[in-house]
Amino acid sequence: MNNINNETNGDLLNYQTMRLKDIIAEIVQCCDDRKLYESQKFGLPYSELKCLMLFPGERYLTVKGIAEKLQVAKSRVTKILDCLIGKRFAVRIVDPTDARVKLISLTPKGKQKAEELENFQRQIHGNLLLQMNNQERKNVISQLELLRTAMEAVKEQMV
Repeated sequence: MNNINNETNGDLLNYQTMRLKDIIAEIVQCCDDRKLYESQKFGLPYSELKCLMLFPGERYLTVKGIAEKLQVAKSRVTKILDCLIGKRFAVRIVDPTDARVKLISLTPKGKQKAEELENFQRQIHGNLLLQMNNQERKNVISQLELLRTAMEAVKEQMV
């Protein structure tokens, strides 16, 4: 009897594992589609949009700080910033306390673009939630938090 339960539980876990994998892949694809749409809508590569989104609430950032937040090399950040500066979305400012350090700040044009992107993302996520009733929204958010916690735990085990 115990063998049958173990087989059934094993089959169920295998099925659930595959469903989770497939659902996550579909969600990631949907997010990738949204990124492509955002890039087209705002006329910027997604890497530049992602960089702009780091600035709300920040007066200045450093290349090192941006690289850490984006989890990319400083040389990649320099290329992204060169593009943003060329498009007049950002400027480099010498740090008054250390001339070796360059502070990055958004121009008014860059702040406006970041705000437009933030509003667009808020609208998309709001529309997503409107597809559900109040209880479903609470459940989805709760379950996504549970999933994120489990994913972080598994990630820690892998390191």
